[in-house]
Amino acid sequence: MSRRILIATDAWHPQVNGVVRTLDATARTLRGLGHAVEVVSPDGYPQLPVPFYPEIRVAVPVPGWVYDRAGRFDPDHVHIATEGPIGLAVRQFCAARGWRFSTSYHTRFPEYLRELAYVPEAVTYQFLKWFHNGASALMVATPSLEKELLARGFTAPVRRWSRGVDLSLFRPRPKPAVPYPRPVLLYVGRVSAEKGLDDFLRLPTPGTKVVVGDGPARAELQARYPGAVFLGYRKGEGLAAEYAAADLFVFPSKTDTFGIVLIEALASGLPVAAYPVTGPVDIVTHPGCGALDADLGAAVARALATGDPAACAAAGRRYTWEHCTGQFLANLVPVR
Repeated sequence: MSRRILIATDAWHPQVNGVVRTLDATARTLRGLGHAVEVVSPDGYPQLPVPFYPEIRVAVPVPGWVYDRAGRFDPDHVHIATEGPIGLAVRQFCAARGWRFSTSYHTRFPEYLRELAYVPEAVTYQFLKWFHNGASALMVATPSLEKELLARGFTAPVRRWSRGVDLSLFRPRPKPAVPYPRPVLLYVGRVSAEKGLDDFLRLPTPGTKVVVGDGPARAELQARYPGAVFLGYRKGEGLAAEYAAADLFVFPSKTDTFGIVLIEALASGLPVAAYPVTGPVDIVTHPGCGALDADLGAAVARALATGDPAACAAAGRRYTWEHCTGQFLANLVPVR
C-alpha cells in the first residue's frame, strides 16, 4: 500500500556528506516503490553559512511556510532526520498537531561543536536528548551507537536503520596504474578538524596518502603535508575509480556514527584500517576486511598484510539501499 512520507532535513544538496546521500537514496528508493515522499529541506528558504564551517549553510525557515507545506502534504508518517532549524520547525508542527514522528541520529554534534566551537558536550547532549526523546521511534545505524545513546539517557524507542551502497558503482575492478608510489592509502570524506586527518597524514608509512574530499582544513593540511595528494571532491564513476586505484582505505575519524565510505570501500574490494570506535567496530568484523587498532599505524600495517579483497567485497554486498529502505519503512510510525 502506498504511503505518504514527509522527511525533514537540514542537510541536503549541494552538501556532500553521508546524511545527504542516505536521505537522497532513501527518498529515491521509496518513490521507486510507489510511495509519495515530500522532503522539507533548506531549498526555498533563506540560508546562512555556519560561522566555523562556511561550506555548510543552514536554513532560516519561516514557520508558517513549513507548517503550510507539511499540512498540505497531509502525511501518513513524519521522519525528522536532523536537529537544525528545519527539523525543529517540523517537530514544533507535529507537537502542535499532536502528531507522532520518528527521528534519526546521524551526526555527533556534541563532539563536533566541542572540537570546532568549544561548546561543552553536556550542553549539546541535553538539547539532543530533549529533541529525540519526544519521538515515537529513534533510528540509529549500529548496535554500538544504540548502546551509547541509551547509556547517555536517550529514552525514545530505538530502531535499527543501516546504510546502503550502489553496488553497480562500487565493485571490485582491476587495479589501474597510478602516477605515485604504492601502496596507495586512501581517505574519502570531509577535510575538517573533527575527522582526525592529522592522525592519518602524519603516519610514517611507505607509499602515497590520497585525500578525496574538501573542507575548512584542506589548505592548512595541504601545506603541512606536501607529500599527500589532495584531489578535492569526487562523485560517481570518479569516486569509484579512486577506490579502485587504492590499496587500503584509512578511516581516522573517532566521531562518525557509521561511515558510508567504509562500506563503499569494502564493496570495492578495499580493506579498511581504522580505530576501534563506533562505525568501524560494527562494519569491519572479519579479519580479511581490514584491521582496527588504537594505534592507527599498526592497523594500517596489519590491514595491508591481511586484507582480502574477496572478503571485503562480500562484506560490502550486504549493504543495499533496498534493504536499508525496507528497514526505514518498517521503523516509521503513523502520525495519528
